[in-house]
Amino acid sequence: MLYAASAAILFGLNASTTKVIIQSGVTPEQAVFIRSITAGLIALAWALMANRSDLRVEKRLIPRLLLLGIFGVGTLQWAYSQAVVLLPVGIALLIEYTAVLWVPIIALLFFKEKVKKQIWFGAALVLGGLAVVAQIWDSQLSGLGIIYALGAAASLTTHFIVGERIQRHLPTNVTMAYGMGIASLLFLPFTKLNEFDYGSLTDGLDLSGNLTGITVPLWVMLLLLGVAGSFLPMAFTFLALRHLGATLVGVVATSETILAAMFALLWLGELISLTQALGGMVVIVGIVLAQTSKRQRLVKVVD
Repeated sequence: MLYAASAAILFGLNASTTKVIIQSGVTPEQAVFIRSITAGLIALAWALMANRSDLRVEKRLIPRLLLLGIFGVGTLQWAYSQAVVLLPVGIALLIEYTAVLWVPIIALLFFKEKVKKQIWFGAALVLGGLAVVAQIWDSQLSGLGIIYALGAAASLTTHFIVGERIQRHLPTNVTMAYGMGIASLLFLPFTKLNEFDYGSLTDGLDLSGNLTGITVPLWVMLLLLGVAGSFLPMAFTFLALRHLGATLVGVVATSETILAAMFALLWLGELISLTQALGGMVVIVGIVLAQTSKRQRLVKVVD
């Protein structure tokens, strides 16, 4: 439980961290590359120290790893980064985490896995709650931001489904090393690193919002983005799966939406209306119902 809670806290804080970094002038593509390359290199070092022979993977797993790296990691982080800049952090995360709803539905429709009938009640709550959150009758939210958040939800669905199946064959460190490595290569051509002002790495970055006036060197924030915003929470999530069922881990992970909104309020001063907050609570209840609708089966986790 400690691993799952730690992952939710770090992912929740990462939303505000990402927003501040991108608003300082770092592009979303550069943010994805930094997150991916940092986490990928740490995971690679972990795999090399643990058992380097694990890095040899079967050819049949290569398409899954490509799918995970391109859509389940790279596209996910990119769409997520765009969404948290254009939308209030809490709302962006609420839309992204509807992925927890789509996972059991896809498992039912495409993989013929059994789910409980409560999935449909959960789906109704999620969709209704999102309509309230977005205030579709008089929306002030960025339409493009909502599209990016929905893209993040689709990518997170891919991450959950593909990542779960790869974990049956590969250990955590290898899965992370390949997934993050592929995402890094995917976004490398779009980072424009040759145009980046490397002198700015030592410049102070104003934390803005309620922390205006407090500055931290940009390189420290980027390191925080890669280690505390990517590697550690992902590793904690995988470690949690070794001790808890996937359902419980998923339910705990849903708290990221609440934590992200809380951090955005305390740090950035972002407020959402009471109506949106109530709609968000309905979405979370629906997500929990959806997550607990999937019938669990014992899966051997590769060490």
